[in-house]
Amino acid sequence: MIIATDVELRAGSRLLIEGATFRVNPGDRVGFVGRNGAGKTTLTRVLAGEGMPAGGAVSHSGTVGYLPQDPRTGDLEVLARDRILSARGLDEVIRDLRAAEELMATTTGHERDRAVRRYGRLEDRLHVLGGYAAEAEAASIASSLGLPDRILTQPLRTLSGGQRRRVELSRILFSGADTLLLDEPTNHLDADSITWLRDFLRSHQGGLVVISHDVGLLDTVVNRVFHLDANRCVIDIYNVGWKTYLEQRETDERRRKRERANAQRQAATLQTQADRMRAKATKAKAAQQMERRAQRLLSGVEDERRADKVAKIRFPDPAACGRTPLTAEGLSKSYGSLEIFTDVDLAVDRGSRVVILGLNGAGKTTLLRLLAGIDDPDMGKVIAGHGLRLGYYAQEHETLDLSRSVLENMRSAAPDLPEVEVRKILGSFLFTGDDVEKPAGVLSGGEKTRLALATLVVSSANVLLLDEPTNNLDPASREEILSALRTFAGAIVLVTHDEGAVAALQPERVILLPDGVEDIWSDDFGDLVALA
Repeated sequence: MIIATDVELRAGSRLLIEGATFRVNPGDRVGFVGRNGAGKTTLTRVLAGEGMPAGGAVSHSGTVGYLPQDPRTGDLEVLARDRILSARGLDEVIRDLRAAEELMATTTGHERDRAVRRYGRLEDRLHVLGGYAAEAEAASIASSLGLPDRILTQPLRTLSGGQRRRVELSRILFSGADTLLLDEPTNHLDADSITWLRDFLRSHQGGLVVISHDVGLLDTVVNRVFHLDANRCVIDIYNVGWKTYLEQRETDERRRKRERANAQRQAATLQTQADRMRAKATKAKAAQQMERRAQRLLSGVEDERRADKVAKIRFPDPAACGRTPLTAEGLSKSYGSLEIFTDVDLAVDRGSRVVILGLNGAGKTTLLRLLAGIDDPDMGKVIAGHGLRLGYYAQEHETLDLSRSVLENMRSAAPDLPEVEVRKILGSFLFTGDDVEKPAGVLSGGEKTRLALATLVVSSANVLLLDEPTNNLDPASREEILSALRTFAGAIVLVTHDEGAVAALQPERVILLPDGVEDIWSDDFGDLVALA
């Protein structure tokens, strides 16, 4: 159980939420919704105990499992399987068991006897933690989230950002925590994995808080909706499922408008009468009373909800370039003995549209990183054509310096642009006032997405490499991205699970990984997008 009492949240000096009081009980499956920057991620971090509220208090009973938007782990040499098993302490026990087995096989006498006794104690400990059945359970969860056994045997450093995030999600689900706090859990999941996750969360017996822009997940899973209203700095609580919430919210809006209109009409009548009476000295006191009554009428009704602000997202005007600004020849990449892809060729012509498809782990992000010059291929080369200007959007926001402010990140991207212009562009991406001084590391996933996109605007890039650009965005901001894809005059190479993004791009060609086969785009490939 989680209990929040009179919680106040701030981002710097900006008020996000005030007076929030609620509880999450076993069986509650709560959906946090609201526009990007409303405070959903900040509130979830506070509920998880990883942040402190500006006011009020949060208390817990039972264990909490928290999946942040950008999970990080300290030791990248840890195997993916051990990272998942660590949620119950099984990784150390199994590792020690293997060591004891080796000593039993390679030693004699007293040393072997000690190894046998140690093995027995470790087996007892393993039994308490769930035994080998728990190890099989962890493997089953991982497999359901698109992590086959060959991935589980690899160190985390060899995995893509999406794979590492799925490892963290597997770890949280395997933990058996009483309350789960999940921030955008469907990011980087294919369609089958999302279906499995919906069923898993719907059957979860403990508490659940989920931030998601996946309407299907919200509709299937949640039985309570908390709407974080960025304009009013409050949380509206609906103790209903998703569809009923949408209906109630629409009903509330109609009621507010009706009550406000009635109050304004009555107040106008009173004010008109007060103005007439004020002309007579004997009626002055009555006029004042009528005026005060008109003010009370207006103050006694709720304001109509203002429409949420939406970032005005656009891509840059591309710099002039040659006919083929970017070419790749014979690209191959492996991590240790694991071959990702081999002999990939690609020619990106001026203004062309290319989609990269492949199952999770096929190397889509790796290929973009090679094209962007961030990583080096094992074989092959990337050739910059005449006038090439690359813009790279990374799904894990690696292009941002999280220790520097929003404004400093933009200045780095456009050192010659006057600050007034930088601030104007940031304003169109909803970074205004003190927001531009916030470190990028404290931004929500949606805010990081907006900042990364803002840095592209000032880049004059003529080739954009976009890796899941619609992740973490609210529906209105996502529509802005789709509009930007449709209208950008330069070339785009896109990796996405979002069928709407592919439809907006209207691609001409597709690269299928890991084989590296290039083909003319046809609607037959559309079914692969959500599965890839």
